[in-house]
Amino acid sequence: MDNDQPVVGLDIGTTKICVIVGRKNEYGKLEVMGMGKAVSDGVIRGIVSNIDKTVQAIQKAVQQAEEQSGVEINVVNVGIAGQHIRSSVHHGSITRNSSEEEITVGDVERLTQDMYRIVTPPGCEIIHVMPQHYIVDYEEGIMDPVGMSGVKLEADFHIITAQTNAINNVNKCVRKAGLEIDNLILEPLASSLAVLSEEEKKAGVCLVDIGGGTTDIAIFHDGIIRHTAVIPFGGNIITSDIKQGCSVLHEQAELLKVKFGRAIAEEANINEIVSIRGLRDRPPREISVKNLAYIIEARVQEVFELVHAEIISSGYEDRLAGGIVVTGGGSQLRHIKQLCELMCATDGRIGHPNEYLGKGKPEIIKSPMYATGVGLVLAGFKAIDERNSEYLRHKSRQTNQVVRKERQTGFSFRGILEKTKKILIDDFNEKEY
Repeated sequence: MDNDQPVVGLDIGTTKICVIVGRKNEYGKLEVMGMGKAVSDGVIRGIVSNIDKTVQAIQKAVQQAEEQSGVEINVVNVGIAGQHIRSSVHHGSITRNSSEEEITVGDVERLTQDMYRIVTPPGCEIIHVMPQHYIVDYEEGIMDPVGMSGVKLEADFHIITAQTNAINNVNKCVRKAGLEIDNLILEPLASSLAVLSEEEKKAGVCLVDIGGGTTDIAIFHDGIIRHTAVIPFGGNIITSDIKQGCSVLHEQAELLKVKFGRAIAEEANINEIVSIRGLRDRPPREISVKNLAYIIEARVQEVFELVHAEIISSGYEDRLAGGIVVTGGGSQLRHIKQLCELMCATDGRIGHPNEYLGKGKPEIIKSPMYATGVGLVLAGFKAIDERNSEYLRHKSRQTNQVVRKERQTGFSFRGILEKTKKILIDDFNEKEY
C-alpha cells in the first residue's frame, strides 16, 4: 500500500473520543492530516456503557477529522482498554515433518495461530498473541528461528484477553457510526508505539498510561513486551476526590485539578488561595491550593504504589534501565514525574507522542493525552507493512514452488506462459480493428 494512503486511529476513552488521520511522508515519519475530538459520556473505565451516546460522540469526532483532513473516513484502527483486560504467558509447540528443511515463516505463523485456539475463561477471547522467545529442539533463548533446522519448534507467548461483551460493544458502536474496524489494538500497546523508542524497549522500560478511567501498564525488555496490566484508577477518581474533599461541583473540581493541581503537596504555596463561585445566593468558596495538593497527592501515591507492585510481580524490577515513561492525560499533572520517581525508585520521564511525528504536526498533538490516538495510527501502518510483507512472502513461496517443480520435471511453466503471451500479442498486432 502507498504511504500516501491515510490511516485513521479511533481512541474510545473514558473522558474523550478522539479521531486522528495521518499518513507517512517521504522520510517515513507520520504527518497528522486532521483530528477530531468529542466528550465521551458513554464510557466508564474504558468500557462502553451507553451505545447511543458513544456512537454520537464517535460521529462528531469523525466529522471534525474529515473536515480538517479532507479525507472521507470509512475504516479505523480502534483501541480497547478497561479492567476486563487480562494477560498471561502460555507455552506452545509444533512438530515438523523433517529436520533437514529449514524452519520457515509459515512454521512460525502456524505455531502462533495455534495459540489462538487455547482455552480461555468463559466470556473472554484472545486479542493479541505475542511471542517471547523460541525453542528449537530444546535449544532455548532463540529470538528468530527462521532459517534454523529442527523438528520441534516451541515458544512462550504473552497472551492478552478481553471480555467478549466489551469487544462486541466496541464493534457495535463503530458499525453504528458507519465505520469498519481494520485492527483492534490494546491501548497501552498503541501508546508505546507513539512514545517509546526502540532503544528504550531493548533496555527495559515500563509505560504507564494514565487515562480518565484506568491506568494501563506495559513493560518491555529486549524489545519484547513482557507484562501488561490495568489499574482501575485514573484521572476521574482524582477529580471525584477533589469534589468530595473541597465540596465543589464536578466541573469545578476538574478545573481545580487542571489549573492548580500538583502531585506533590510540598511544592504548593501555603498562602495561595483559589476563589470558587458559590451556588445560588451563596458566597464564593475559598480553596487552599496546599490542601488541594494533599488530596491529589494521596490518590496519585496510591496509583503509583499499584504500578510499583505490578513491576515487582512482573519480575523485571531490576531490568528497567529505561525507567518509567508516564503518558496519557493524567501525566500532565504538575510534579507527577517527581512523585513517580519517588514512589517507584527509578528514573522517569513524561511521554510525548512526537517520537515518530513529522515536522508538520499540529501543536496540540504533542500533548501526552493524544499518545494513544497517534499510536493507533502508527499501529495501522505497522499492520499494513506486515500484510505487505506477508504478500511478498506468499508470492516468493509460489515462485519457489514453481522453480522446484521445473527442476523435478525439466518442464518450464514460466517459459510456456511467456511464449503464449508473445503469441497472443503478435496475433493482436497482425489483426486490424
